[in-house]
Amino acid sequence: MAKKTEYTELPGRAELEEELSRVRYKGRYHGVFRNTVGVLIVVAAVSILVATLWMPVLQIYGSSMTPTLKEGEIVVSFKSSKVKRGEVIAFYYNNKVLVKRVIAFPGEWIDIDDSGYVTVDGKKVEEPYLKEHAKGDLNIELPYQVPEDRYFVMGDHRSTSVDSRNTAVGCVSEEQLVGRIVYCIWPLGNAGPVK
Repeated sequence: MAKKTEYTELPGRAELEEELSRVRYKGRYHGVFRNTVGVLIVVAAVSILVATLWMPVLQIYGSSMTPTLKEGEIVVSFKSSKVKRGEVIAFYYNNKVLVKRVIAFPGEWIDIDDSGYVTVDGKKVEEPYLKEHAKGDLNIELPYQVPEDRYFVMGDHRSTSVDSRNTAVGCVSEEQLVGRIVYCIWPLGNAGPVK
């Protein structure tokens, strides 16, 4: 019995060029996809590194810094061991990060009168960021000298803030510093430098 032989027609030049074009496109697509994923991974890693080492991003909880910072706002801090009087800083306290304003430096004398006005080394501190003055939660003996290597900090909502006026928080050491709060990024309507 004779075997039947089937013949298949070979593809034409146009069909071969079309298939070759499809294969090349598929290869380019996979290459672009791999490159895009690689770039995204590198950008994410760099962003995490920057956010962790130099510019931590923090969310505000509580009302101790109102009206300057409100609950739910997201801010960027800048890691620095140098701070200035009046700057808003973030610092570690009992596995939390607190945000307060620097009022006095090591060795300076703090006094707070009954109306809540602050003096540092006998000079009244100008505080345009406050809406109200209050003596607040105070259990230190006034006048109070800031210990060496420490900063005296206070919240902007003086009647509710627990800060260096209370021994529960006390003064802040350089080791506790997370950084200076420099910019509010969320919500967009409040975005801008923190003063």
